[in-house]
Amino acid sequence: MGRKRKGRDISGWLVVDKPAGPTSTAVVNKVRWAMNAQKAGHAGTLDPEATGVLAIALGEATKTVPYVTDALKAYAFTVRLGQATNTDDAEGEVISESDTRPTDEEIKAALGQFVGDIEQVPPQFSAVKIDGQRAYKMARDGESLELAARPLWVEELVMTDRPDADHVTLEMTCGKGGYVRSIARDLGRALGCFGHVVSLRRVWSGPFEAVDGLSMEQIEEMAGSEALDAHLLPLETGLADLPELRCTPEGETRLRNGNPGMVLASDVEYGDECWASSGGKAVAVGIYKSGELHPSRVFNQRG
Repeated sequence: MGRKRKGRDISGWLVVDKPAGPTSTAVVNKVRWAMNAQKAGHAGTLDPEATGVLAIALGEATKTVPYVTDALKAYAFTVRLGQATNTDDAEGEVISESDTRPTDEEIKAALGQFVGDIEQVPPQFSAVKIDGQRAYKMARDGESLELAARPLWVEELVMTDRPDADHVTLEMTCGKGGYVRSIARDLGRALGCFGHVVSLRRVWSGPFEAVDGLSMEQIEEMAGSEALDAHLLPLETGLADLPELRCTPEGETRLRNGNPGMVLASDVEYGDECWASSGGKAVAVGIYKSGELHPSRVFNQRG
């Protein structure tokens, strides 16, 4: 028999407005402690110096993490022009400099090449794995890495401010797996002046927004209280991008046992990924086929 997890069997989402400094893992651990939860995870890593929305999944909600990770996200960030660093952000060492400074019009014209389906090479200091090792660990050891380009969907990239000749503020909406540091690096190269990120904030991620997030101070103050529990969003929030189908009574029983179950559907097609509900609570996620949902994940929510 497996050892029972310590903590409460609690499920849902807590939105944190992450400050600069702690790692995403440290924030997850703090939330798990504050809510005395058995299980917790996050939907998309933020670099330690980045701020903004970090959505923490608790309990059964961890099964919905992939659907939030795959959703669109928006970032606001400032690029320092004229300098490249080995980390592509302000934490690294300056490795190249230029006196060239592009005009606002030149910057706006260059942004178009980073919109749509693009190929992006991750930063040398990133969590990408090479032969089982994290790239940042190899880079710290002084290794020069040849990282493969990865596809990224960028829905929008716009200039929002030009505080001075050395800085430009941008906003980007993109899909899964995007590196803002790579955008800053590649934009600097395209403009012939180099560039790196000096500040980064994730404004929203899927259904979650930073303005709705709790600060780390608030989480510590409310730790172990019903006041903190009141900020917990339903597990179903993480399924916002999938169609919802209602179970029949017999279908619910079959789905809870991991078998295909009958659902009531109207606006979905054969092969669509959907989630089935009973009384508003998620029962399972799966593929819709001929009146049935074939489950890939089954939820066991108490209450």
